[in-house]
Amino acid sequence: MKVRRPRQRILLGRQSTQETTDRTDRAASFRSWDAAPSERAGRAVDGFGTSSDAHAASADATTGRDGRNQDLSPDLKENTDYLKSVFDHALDFVARSFRLADGREAAVVFSKALCDETRIDVDVLAPLMRVNAPELPTPYDDQSIESIGSRLPVSNSQAIHTLQDAVDHVLLTKVILFVDGQSTALSFDLSDGASRAVEEPSTESVIRGPREGFTEKLETNISLLRRRLRTPAFKMEVMEVGRYTKSKVMLCYLDEVASPQLLDEARRRLQRIDIDGIIDSGYIEELIEDTPYSPFPQLQNTERPDVVAANLLEGRIAILTDGSPFALIAPINLWGALQAAEDYYERYLIANAIRWLRYAFLVIALTLPASYVAITTFHPEMLPTRLLLTVAAARDVTPFPAVVECLMMEVTFEALREAGVRLPKTVGSAISIVGALVIGQAAVEAGIVSAPMVIVVSLTGIASFCIPRFNFAISIRMLRFPIILMAGFLGVFGIAISVLAVLIHLCSLRSFGQPYLQPVAPYNRDGMKDAISRVPRWQMMRRPREGKQNARRQSAAMKPSRRNPQGQEP
Repeated sequence: MKVRRPRQRILLGRQSTQETTDRTDRAASFRSWDAAPSERAGRAVDGFGTSSDAHAASADATTGRDGRNQDLSPDLKENTDYLKSVFDHALDFVARSFRLADGREAAVVFSKALCDETRIDVDVLAPLMRVNAPELPTPYDDQSIESIGSRLPVSNSQAIHTLQDAVDHVLLTKVILFVDGQSTALSFDLSDGASRAVEEPSTESVIRGPREGFTEKLETNISLLRRRLRTPAFKMEVMEVGRYTKSKVMLCYLDEVASPQLLDEARRRLQRIDIDGIIDSGYIEELIEDTPYSPFPQLQNTERPDVVAANLLEGRIAILTDGSPFALIAPINLWGALQAAEDYYERYLIANAIRWLRYAFLVIALTLPASYVAITTFHPEMLPTRLLLTVAAARDVTPFPAVVECLMMEVTFEALREAGVRLPKTVGSAISIVGALVIGQAAVEAGIVSAPMVIVVSLTGIASFCIPRFNFAISIRMLRFPIILMAGFLGVFGIAISVLAVLIHLCSLRSFGQPYLQPVAPYNRDGMKDAISRVPRWQMMRRPREGKQNARRQSAAMKPSRRNPQGQEP
């Protein structure tokens, strides 16, 4: 029997004292990015990481040891046998035994699929095995293995003390060094640095602006953000999500700008996730959004680090997932979905002209086909006489009603668009363009559809391409079909009812507790400076509503009256 979770609306800033205490306890489970790897390894929140526990339980049955709570044994063979039983049938698992320069038995354990074997040979094995190595400490006390680690040319090493920590470190791309007679092991970060190169995102290209985009490697994405936010206030909190994938999910924010209530809410939503695996940030988006049944996105996804940095400066948060080039930004509003990164790199007059063009084409993409159906079916008197005669003559040979004709063309256009996306790039664009021309021309000549309908559907498709956010454009394309049906049954009144229903839904929609239509509803003067239009940058003295903790963002000296020579008007 499927159990539905009750829908909840979270209003920030209205939590009880008990809820605040619970959030504090949950926040303590987060680990900052700068924390030691052993403090982060395998210590996920709310029961995460049960997959490695299950394998450890299997190994316990084989070796007779409780590896989940057992300290490392001084016996080298006992430790390596336990790890071999845990990673049974894992082709990438390697347990390499060797002798130290002083004759003691040792072993390194790692995953060859995650670690750089060349670095292991050069930085770990060669210094420890060579005959002319510096004399190593002979007493088998707890400090001797740390002394060994201090002689290796590795910048980051960490002592581990339990078998479960050893298992988790192997899964976290670490190399584990065991020495016979020692109940402590050393963990080295020698992960394979191979990853996709930083390049411009294909879905968010700009004419003027940075050309860098996120990759699937979390460390690379962190460096791209750190280059833009060179301040200790830039904080990163990491947690592991997924019983089997143990994916790193990182919460980014500016400590002096982001609202504490927003941060608590973000932590609470992330920590309540209990799932077997996270492959992409899209999993996270579906699990933490306010209204999952809404067609409109409540989190913004982007591949551009400059967009993430700009939103952090406005008091928002960003969520990065290891293995995904898409970052999530929250909270968002309707107006942000119609803004492109290039709006802030061009002068405000040009940016406003392009932004208003997007608003006009948003209305066209949503209502133009429905308006054509309603006017030609119920309200032909709204057309000028010459245009009415032209449309009537074109429709005289079509066998279908206008609403059926419109739905046929819209579905065909969406199919061509999807085919162009899924086909290889070398032929995808050619197929979509040639297919639209050939099918449209053939349909008109055969009398299946009218020429005005082809023009309307083509203009609607072009208008949908003007929306910069892909997920928001999909929402508009989905809503277009029920509006067309309403127009086919009720005419202009059906369009009015549909648009009113969409507006009511937008007014009730929230993103992380923030109204979706802000700063228009509710009205916010500072936010309106960068909503429907953008004022000059020197007039944006204060941050939007999300960044009200540290509201002032620039000095009044940026005004033209203060930066121009004395007596000269701007």
